[in-house]
Amino acid sequence: MNHTYEQALAWIHGRLPLGIKPGLKRMEWLMEKMNHPERRLRAVHIGGTNGKGSTVAYMRSMLREAGYETGTFTSPYIEQFNERISVNGEPISNEAMIELVEIIRPLAEELEKTELGGPSEFEIITAMAMYYFAYIHPVDVVLFEVGLGGRFDSTNVIHPLLSIITTIGMDHMQFLGDTIEDIAFEKAGIIKNGVPVITGVKQKAARKVITERTREVRSSVYQLGKQFTADWQESLPQGEDFHFQSVFADMKDLHTGLNGLHQTENAAIAVMALLYLRAFYAFQIDEEQIRSGLQTANWPGRMERVSEQPVVLLDGAHNPEGMKALVASLSERFPGKEITALFAGMKDKQLDGMVVMLEEAAERIVFTSFDFPRAAGKEEFEPFLKTHQWQEDWKGWIEEFRSSAKEDEVLVVTGSLYFISEVRNLFDSRS
Repeated sequence: MNHTYEQALAWIHGRLPLGIKPGLKRMEWLMEKMNHPERRLRAVHIGGTNGKGSTVAYMRSMLREAGYETGTFTSPYIEQFNERISVNGEPISNEAMIELVEIIRPLAEELEKTELGGPSEFEIITAMAMYYFAYIHPVDVVLFEVGLGGRFDSTNVIHPLLSIITTIGMDHMQFLGDTIEDIAFEKAGIIKNGVPVITGVKQKAARKVITERTREVRSSVYQLGKQFTADWQESLPQGEDFHFQSVFADMKDLHTGLNGLHQTENAAIAVMALLYLRAFYAFQIDEEQIRSGLQTANWPGRMERVSEQPVVLLDGAHNPEGMKALVASLSERFPGKEITALFAGMKDKQLDGMVVMLEEAAERIVFTSFDFPRAAGKEEFEPFLKTHQWQEDWKGWIEEFRSSAKEDEVLVVTGSLYFISEVRNLFDSRS
């Protein structure tokens, strides 16, 4: 077919109108046609409502310090589409993307003619990642981030060394259910026979669901707060300091590379995962490599500083749990500062609850929208415009804020990772 990169990307994005298509039948069909790449992978499967990306970032950084070539599959992307499939943090090349599309496009067109129907964009990119890490660029270990839920997510065709469920919160209820137990059931669907799970889930009801699932499939569970703990000590100029304690090892004064009180929990989950791989799969990683990997971990759009004067933070708090964590971190890091928030969110998110939480930390909230099909517009924010303001031109508004901000003012841009991506690109282009 001889695609260009632009044509390959346009074909992938052309699958978007198919929407989210839960179920594994199409993925199983693709895996069969692609000679089962999922069976050739040494993988860790990471699910949860929040914290998946940060946990992947910590694990990748520690594994890289220990000399392991590590593949990652993540979403959404922040800077370029290719970063969804990365090796040691480097996105795959445009040429690799073209090669993968050349392989999967005929299969997708064949699948479209069956009763199963054509694969979604996410199924396409998941299959591409599995084929890439199995046959084009094999790596030592692959970290697969769940896209949505778990039980019917397209990544759930893998049989990993280890499963991780970071947190569980009220998000994507239209697909996962409207109770914490329903959502926990869907997330726990990634737990496989005999494969242990490491989790940071806090709600008693959700923990019960996970425990019941592990009993059904005869696997074990390592729970944050029980088999391992993260004891936050203080916020550092960059990152957080915490003590880690577990059934495998204890470490004092670990430093995270990412800001936010919640990052100590994500980091602890990642450390516990590495210690498990060391104990049961002979991964060679020592304490210094763990320390160094945590401290050098990078993940854009999570309490990320893109400007020092004035301080401008980007944080993709796109659901109530994420917003709660952001508000707690802002209160700890910037006491006495005047905080302004620029907020853009999605129509299908719990906007009311997030805004109410954000008001606890921000003196002023400016609402805006951006070019995305599901982005909320002015009418969705109308109830809040009596006390806050609307801004159509967010790019011009940011420039105006930066030029007029006082020394004690802080700007936090939040609400959607897709919006964060656009704002980040703005700062990159003008830095």
